[in-house]
Amino acid sequence: MSETSRISTDNAPKPVGSYPHARRVGELLFLSGVGPRVAGSDSTDSAVPGLKLDKNGNFLEFDFEAQCRSVFDNVCAILEASGSSWDELVDVTVFLVNMKRDFHTYNRIYAEYFKDNQPCRTTVEINSLPTPIAIELKCIATIK
Repeated sequence: MSETSRISTDNAPKPVGSYPHARRVGELLFLSGVGPRVAGSDSTDSAVPGLKLDKNGNFLEFDFEAQCRSVFDNVCAILEASGSSWDELVDVTVFLVNMKRDFHTYNRIYAEYFKDNQPCRTTVEINSLPTPIAIELKCIATIK
């Protein structure tokens, strides 16, 4: 039987449900869905970079690029807390709530972060996420 362990860190936002930030199985690391909320925030927080909502949940400010960069920072924090690294990512699944509006920006920023390491990638549009975010990543990495 392979080694398994659950990993959580205070350097990334708290999960929205009852699950760890990542789970190691042998030499693979599976990250749970990671969004752009600021570390230390919870699902009721409005601590999403580039996002301000009115009391009815309508956008007052929206900066998708800020959300992208924050997601990448959060993924990096989880990888590091797990003993892995950005260069060890082998698969990235991207969930966008608005492909037409956000894909071009995401693709540009992704190319900045993945100049050397180029993991497999799948990008899908979904109807919504559990908090008012526009992007979430699901990643697999190697770990030694």
